[in-house]
Amino acid sequence: MRSLLRSFVFLDLISLVFMAMQLLQIVTHFNEISKLSEKLAAVVMFPMFVLMIVGAIGLFFAKKVGFILYYVQFPLRLFLWVFSVGFITLLPEAFNQFGDEWFPILLKLCFVFEFLRLYLTIKIQLKATKN
Repeated sequence: MRSLLRSFVFLDLISLVFMAMQLLQIVTHFNEISKLSEKLAAVVMFPMFVLMIVGAIGLFFAKKVGFILYYVQFPLRLFLWVFSVGFITLLPEAFNQFGDEWFPILLKLCFVFEFLRLYLTIKIQLKATKN
């Protein structure tokens, strides 16, 4: 149980690195964003970053706040496309495959993994509350 939670924390830390790079882009080019929906997503990214940091710390120590923050994050993760294994969508570029054929498959895999992570987190929390 603890090792699974720590692996989730490790995946969140990888996501935070990529999210930090994305936030840097948002800060430097915020005035160029014209659509209201994109501006909303850009503004919501900042509290999401903080939520992920605090949630990862909470999950590392298996505290209740870590579980609660993950549940709060979950809909935002889907809205912002901030997935635990979202970095796998960058793998084709790492192997010089710049076509569009891999992205939809890998994005669906990210969605599946995120729902699997939600399920496992609920199971772990239920098991922890029984003890």
